[in-house]
Order: sequence, then C-alpha cells, then structure tokens
Amino acid sequence: MQQTQARAVYRGLRIPHRQRGPLSIMDAIPGIIDRVSLLTPGFAERATLHDRTAGFPFENFQELADAGLLALPVPKAIGGGGGSVAEATRVVGLVAAADAATGLVLAMHYIHHLVIAKNGHWPASLAQKVGRDAIDDIALINALRVEPDLGSPARGGLPATTARRTPEGWRISGRKIYSTGAPILKWMTVWAKTDEPDVRVGLFLVPAKSDGIRIVETWDHLGLRASGSHDVVFHDVLIPLDHEIDVRRPDAWGPPDVTQSTIQAVLVGAVYDGVARAARDWLVDFLRTRVPSSLGAPLSTLPRAQEIVGGIEAKLAVNARLLHSFAGDIDADAALTAGEGNIVKLTVTNNAVAAVEDALSLTSNHGLTRANPLERHYRDVLCGRVHTPQDDSTRIAAGRHALGI
Repeated sequence: MQQTQARAVYRGLRIPHRQRGPLSIMDAIPGIIDRVSLLTPGFAERATLHDRTAGFPFENFQELADAGLLALPVPKAIGGGGGSVAEATRVVGLVAAADAATGLVLAMHYIHHLVIAKNGHWPASLAQKVGRDAIDDIALINALRVEPDLGSPARGGLPATTARRTPEGWRISGRKIYSTGAPILKWMTVWAKTDEPDVRVGLFLVPAKSDGIRIVETWDHLGLRASGSHDVVFHDVLIPLDHEIDVRRPDAWGPPDVTQSTIQAVLVGAVYDGVARAARDWLVDFLRTRVPSSLGAPLSTLPRAQEIVGGIEAKLAVNARLLHSFAGDIDADAALTAGEGNIVKLTVTNNAVAAVEDALSLTSNHGLTRANPLERHYRDVLCGRVHTPQDDSTRIAAGRHALGI
C-alpha cells in the first residue's frame, strides 16, 4: 500500500516537458532522502524474487524516474537536480541496501552524469542530449568496455570492437560482456578502436535501440543476479560521426582519469557498503529476537555476539567516514589522485565483505538459508572484489608508487 501511494504521489508531480525550464523537477518534490525512503521498502520486498528469477527490476527504475531521482546528478542548468557526489553516494547506498542490483545499475548511471558534469571531456551536444533524456524519460546510461578476449581494458590492450568510418557515420561491430543494466539502457558508451590507418581508441555514444544491437542473456551469476549484466553484440551499428565522445591514439591515453576514478570509487564503494549495512540490520534483528531454549535469553546477550557486532560496526564506521569525506573532497575540487580513489574502493569493499562474513559467523544455518536475506547479501557483496580496479592492481600500483618504481 505504501509503495502504491508513493508511485501515485510521484507520478502526480511529474512536470510535462513543455513546462520545464528554470524550474527543475527537483524543486517540485520532497527532499532527496525522503524520496528514496519512500521507495526502498518496495525495492527490498521485491529483491528476493528478482534474485531468484534473475529478472530485471524494471519497476524499480520506473519508480526512481517518477521520483525524479534518475536526474539527480544532471546539471540544474538543463533542468536536472544538480546533485553532488556526496548526495549521489548517499542515494546509491540506500538503494543498494534495499536491492543491490538496482543500486549497481543506478551507480553506473550516476557515475556517467557526474563525470560529464565535472571533467568536460564530453562534447557539449552529447552531454546535453543524455542529460535531458534522464530528466524526460527512463533513460539510463552505462559504459560497455569488457570483452571476451580482452577482459577489462584497464589492464591494457586494444578492443576487438571496431568503429568503421563510412560516409553516413560510424559503423560499430563487436561483442561486449558484463554489460550491467543492458535490458534497460537507453545509451551505451562503447569502448572501440577505429579502422583508420592511424588507429584511435576510445568511447562512442550508441543509442541502445539502434538496429544491429542484440542482447544475449548470458548473465547467470552467483551475486547481483538481477543486474542484467548480459552480453551485447553490435553488428554494423550505425551512429552519427559526431557521436565520438573521447577517441585518441592509444599512446595518448595516459594515467587513469582522476575524475572518473575518484567518482567511481565512492559510488561503487557505496553499493557494497549498502549491502553490508542491510546485512548488519538483519543480523541485529536476528540476535535480538532469537531466543534458544538452551540459553533462555536472546543471542544479543552473549558477549561473543556483542563483540562481533561491534567489529562490524567498526568496519562500517570506517566506510562511512571514507565515503563521506572522499565524496566531499571530490565536490570541493580538492587535489586528489586516482590511486587514492582506488584505495578507498579497496578498503570499503573489503570492509563490506568482512562485515557480512562476520554476520554469517554468528548465524550458522539461519544465515545461509534462502528464507533469510543474509545469504543473498553475502553473494552480492562478494562482487565488490570484481569491479575495476581489482585489489591486486590497486596494491601493486600503491607499492610501485611508494618504492618510486
């Protein structure tokens, strides 16, 4: 009932396109956290079914759109929310605590818009196009970079996906894997090389509904099962020549972009921190209400339980401080490095994994039964170790920097 009422409220507040201008949709509806809090109980209620069926949570994104939350990081100048990195981090954490898959897809969408607003690498016309779409529609965006043979481009190498220049535009062919949010994306930023004699490599903006795009439903994962991270196949997909985002000679790509790296660190970290907080909340309720006959008192009265919960609290407190302060530094345009962002991501995600493992250590079979959400939280939080940059890359880079190598 609460979720039905929330949807009705939000849909009643949608601003018709012709009325948009200086007034943002964000000015018409309640505070950001209030809006999220109205939606997350419904997300959490549906999360188990989406996890078991690996069905994509389309309805969650309809509700996020109705609440104006897809436009949170879009600049106010074009009618968006002008949200900060700190605000986006908070929203992603709350959504991920309710449903990790929804939180991850939303994080990828937010990362794009925050980076567009901050680093200026995007052509202005394309930036406005995707920004206005996020205000007017359920128009999500994500990067498609990983390939079957290449793996992640973060570890080097040229993609097999090729953009062929023709008189009518670029024609893109190739296959991408782990394309999070594929069923709902409106825009894809595709990492590809050109067929030019002097090869260039970079990102091209591709409308997801273009002729020649096929989604192959390969995603059958341990965690984040509802994220729709399927393969996407491009066969001679035509896009305008001006849909180059940032395409350079391979040797012109230097160290990781600081804006991209730092924003991605806090938004990805927020996803897994949110999962760990959901696990902590379930654990606390379990310990307070579980009264074994042999004990005659709640499990929460045991010193061992209190100590382990205290350890979880310590890990989550560190995460909160890191995410809050680092997001604030990004918003304040502080001098940061990609390495700092990577270390934040490593620390937060490993703390999140350890927190859920600690929760499992107290719950025995109860924690692993599918009737309870803790086993899903554990499967979801393990995915934090997979996101680029992986822990080994972060540690090697930090070690080389310290050693002056």
